[in-house]
Amino acid sequence: MLRLRPFRKNDAKTIITWTNKEEEFYKWSAGILGEYPVTEKRLLEATSGREDNDRYFPFTAFDENGLVGFFTARVRPEEDDKKLRFGYVIVNPSKRGTGYGKQMITLGLKFAFEIYGADSVSLGVFENNKQAYYCYKSVGFEENGVREEYNLCGETWIDIDLEIKKETYYAKEKQHD
Repeated sequence: MLRLRPFRKNDAKTIITWTNKEEEFYKWSAGILGEYPVTEKRLLEATSGREDNDRYFPFTAFDENGLVGFFTARVRPEEDDKKLRFGYVIVNPSKRGTGYGKQMITLGLKFAFEIYGADSVSLGVFENNKQAYYCYKSVGFEENGVREEYNLCGETWIDIDLEIKKETYYAKEKQHD
């Protein structure tokens, strides 16, 4: 059974081992964490000082065998506090394709809507990350028409913005009851 808990500093040691290729790193970090390879120090810097912040929530997903995934939920500075943004979404490569990503995002949405009280959650996914795109679509995210270009790995990557509204989340939840 997959569960979420707040990110702990020790988690960074494990999370940084999940990316062995430059392209994989940029798919989940969009270059915001700097150059490949990511270091424990840079991951900790990205999450440090946020423990008491009521607009930033780093999470670690885990099962009985250990860490499975990581993501953040945050309110963008320019947004109101009813809109959360998921970022840095990564799943342990040995667990990919097993449904853990979907479970982790579903637990994140449960936090966003049922505990935090958000009205919507958004995230970005690169066009070249089809597996993640279909994972997000399967839990109810829809394209909102926003696209952004990034220059990564010597190429232009298109980031597709996805969003799910509270009403969509609850309608999907009712289908599963």
